Amino acid sequence: MAGIYIHIPFCKQACYYCDFHFSTSSTYKKEMVLALQKEIALQKNYLAGDTVETIYFGGGTPSLLTTEEINRIIGLVTETHVVADGAEITLEANPDDLDRDKLKLLRETPINRLSIGVQSFYDEDLRWMNRAHRAIEAETCIKRAQDLGFENLTADLIYGFPLLTEQKWAHNIQTMMAMLIPHISAYGITVEPKTPLASFIKNKKQAAMDDRLAAEQFEILMETMHQNGYEHYEISNFCKPGHYSKHNTNYWQGVKYLGIGPSAHSFNGGERSWNVANNVKYLKAIEGDKIPAETEVLTENNRLNEYIMTSLRTMWGLDLQKIDKIASAASAEVLNLAEPFFEKEWLTKKENTLYLSPKGKLYADYIASELFF
Repeated sequence: MAGIYIHIPFCKQACYYCDFHFSTSSTYKKEMVLALQKEIALQKNYLAGDTVETIYFGGGTPSLLTTEEINRIIGLVTETHVVADGAEITLEANPDDLDRDKLKLLRETPINRLSIGVQSFYDEDLRWMNRAHRAIEAETCIKRAQDLGFENLTADLIYGFPLLTEQKWAHNIQTMMAMLIPHISAYGITVEPKTPLASFIKNKKQAAMDDRLAAEQFEILMETMHQNGYEHYEISNFCKPGHYSKHNTNYWQGVKYLGIGPSAHSFNGGERSWNVANNVKYLKAIEGDKIPAETEVLTENNRLNEYIMTSLRTMWGLDLQKIDKIASAASAEVLNLAEPFFEKEWLTKKENTLYLSPKGKLYADYIASELFF
């Protein structure tokens, strides 16, 4: 079992909060698509013959690709790997790209899951983020996709920024649920270095983000989703039963994956690697039949810490028996370090598994870091 991630490093414009690798110039788009195909061929042995169950087009903005380009990339994946029947194949898309003609063409490709970057149903919020779409486009593209047969949808929301009141946040969540979207991802806004948002705050053009506001809105989100039958299966992800993102769930459960494209990461069980985050350097290396990647061999402590970080974020929890398989008797140390969080009722233990409580989910990263080896 394995997954393949394909990074499309182009966007129409730069969202102020985003620190993913992308370019707002599509000058090298044709060359990039050819290079992605070449890297797929060069990396054909990376997954050691494991069956590919998920393919994920991320970015950037993958919906900028033509359907012909999407078909060529998927076609090469199926030529170089064993791809499972019914594999989950996801395309991240911006609402402004999903007009009726584009959706009709996408229905003729193997894409069977759309991840739509809504972020908010208020135009003033979208302008504040510097998003390329408007609120009406978000609503209409979702309905249009459903009308044309895309049932496996997920959509993103952002919370914790100054313009988002409790009333607006409740409306955003309710709008998603009213459209019967089976999977919703919601992210608290973070101020990443070297982003325009960080610069605005540094230069006092924008107030700093309010962690208390983000926490309050996260609690509203958890309670509302629970009341409406959504499972909180990962800190930022909610779904109706059975509608988990297979691709992202595999990340959290330590399944192998191959990353294709500039800045893409790969994991083969014992090593982690990441491609250069520079389009020109990536293209030049691939042209010379080289993979422009750095590699890290994971130590025992690396593997323990990664499992602690990823497993605690999920509803399946941290399995102490798996900890002991990575390092003999390591679970005793984890339980010792976890004791203060049991006392605060941020962690609970059921049989051999540790789970974050609803309150503990507010401190997920901190708790995990305190359990690290």
